[in-house]
Amino acid sequence: MTESINQKKRKKPNFRSPGANHKKIKKRGWRNPRGIDSKQRKGKRETPKRPNIGYRQPKKIRGLHPSGYTDNLVHNTNELEKLDKEKDAVRIASTVSKKKRETIIEKAKKQELKILNE
Repeated sequence: MTESINQKKRKKPNFRSPGANHKKIKKRGWRNPRGIDSKQRKGKRETPKRPNIGYRQPKKIRGLHPSGYTDNLVHNTNELEKLDKEKDAVRIASTVSKKKRETIIEKAKKQELKILNE
């Protein structure tokens, strides 16, 4: 793990769309509340949280895996050569065969790379 990262990623709440508490309504993802009398749009205390800039991660750790490494998808052994063991971690693609997966794991362990989905 990189030494410059001494902060841990903070967990964000699950942002619920307005009206998602009803059983009949199944909304995916966030939709901005637009109703004229919407309590969530007005920002009342008892309503679910809304996404805003305050939930953004610090710049040093933004986009990193929770372990602190950068997540790199690998399809073959040639892609391992470009990676740095201090910063990068390996995630082996799901389409890789069992035989090729074993050779990738071997080579990653020789290079002392962290494997996220071994």
